[in-house]
Amino acid sequence: MNKRSARLTRALAATAILAVGVALSGCSSSGAGAASDRPAGVIHVAIYGDTANKVEQQIADTFNKTSKIKVVLDKIPGANYQQKLQTIISTKSAPDVFFNWGGGSIAQFVNAGLLLPLDGFIAQDPKLKSSFLPSVFNSASMGGHDYGIPMRGTQPVMLFSNKQVLAKYNITPPTTWDELLADVTTLKAAGITPIALGGADQWPTLMWYEYVYDRVAGPQLFDKALAGDKSQWTSDASMTALKDIKQLIDAGAFGTNFDSVKFTDGGSPKLLRTGKAAFELMGSWNYSTQQAADPAFAAKDLGYSAFPSIAGGAGNQTDLAGNTNNFYSVIKATRYPNTVRDFLKLMYSDEFVKAQLAIGNLPTTTNTVNFLSTAASPDYATFQYNLVKDANSFQLSWDQAYPQTASTAMHTAVEGYFAGRLDAAGFAAAMQALPIK
Repeated sequence: MNKRSARLTRALAATAILAVGVALSGCSSSGAGAASDRPAGVIHVAIYGDTANKVEQQIADTFNKTSKIKVVLDKIPGANYQQKLQTIISTKSAPDVFFNWGGGSIAQFVNAGLLLPLDGFIAQDPKLKSSFLPSVFNSASMGGHDYGIPMRGTQPVMLFSNKQVLAKYNITPPTTWDELLADVTTLKAAGITPIALGGADQWPTLMWYEYVYDRVAGPQLFDKALAGDKSQWTSDASMTALKDIKQLIDAGAFGTNFDSVKFTDGGSPKLLRTGKAAFELMGSWNYSTQQAADPAFAAKDLGYSAFPSIAGGAGNQTDLAGNTNNFYSVIKATRYPNTVRDFLKLMYSDEFVKAQLAIGNLPTTTNTVNFLSTAASPDYATFQYNLVKDANSFQLSWDQAYPQTASTAMHTAVEGYFAGRLDAAGFAAAMQALPIK
């Protein structure tokens, strides 16, 4: 998410929700025949199709050198990943293992009895749990059972920038909201889109809500809302956060066509890379995205900083939002559980850690700190590592914390307020209507 990693579109079509609702309602507690429609001798691993796939392919190739049963990667384009997964997960074409974001992204599958608890794997190899940072590993734990092994890396959202553009207009990365607004004014006057935004994907827009709400209200507002206190969305802090977001929109921060630009097709990263925009708020996978497109730009001119503070807000400036990690989860009906277990062991291997660091990802294994100097950009890896290490709070992306059945309505509300079709009351009402279970 990469992504969200890179992330990473997480859009979920309404038709897919309906389809999976029907499919899941017919599942027994033993789950669907996940691998029964697959050729013998292979396990299928569904992965989010993006530039990070080269590491996943490398690890699969390493595994296949010594395993009689082979790993086959099913690379699903990021823009279609959630929809495709929802469509196949309870059918005979389901993968044995699949990429996800933990939390709400797998809750419905756990509740439907489709996933294999990994407790047995961990009992056989305790390193499948002890090799990862507990705060991250537990993001895929539910009801006292573990359902995911971390893969890729932690994915905090941060403010990326084009160093050449900032230098040309004598701008430094903003540390406060007022500085960001001043930068927007300067850049707009110069004919530069201040902030690239893949609004057509909707989930990149959500990142602005996550951080502004945190800086204004602290993480407690979202935590309480997710726990069932829907009054949080109409609270004074919520209204203040929405006013701040509206102020940024009205200042022209995102230009005029952000709702037709996507991250998933490379549109918004290109705006940043080519100097047509100065900033982009995006998950840490943006580094690997830019590196794949233009290694020289990633190495020399791609800047990064923490999200600014907001004066008078209750949030801590070290608070993070994003994806704590991506995970591999296992379909209960896999024919080759021992092979799956052995494949998952590679997620804490030195080879895995070094390969992820080489493309700008930051694995959450306990041995990662030993290899920071081997990263594609040691400075970037260390910056990320310290962000996560020092974070007062690391809030999971809203559309991953909520059940996946809430994603479409949430994204629609987020996009509607940005586009001016919803006012603050309308946005709050839409958020209050989201399912929380």
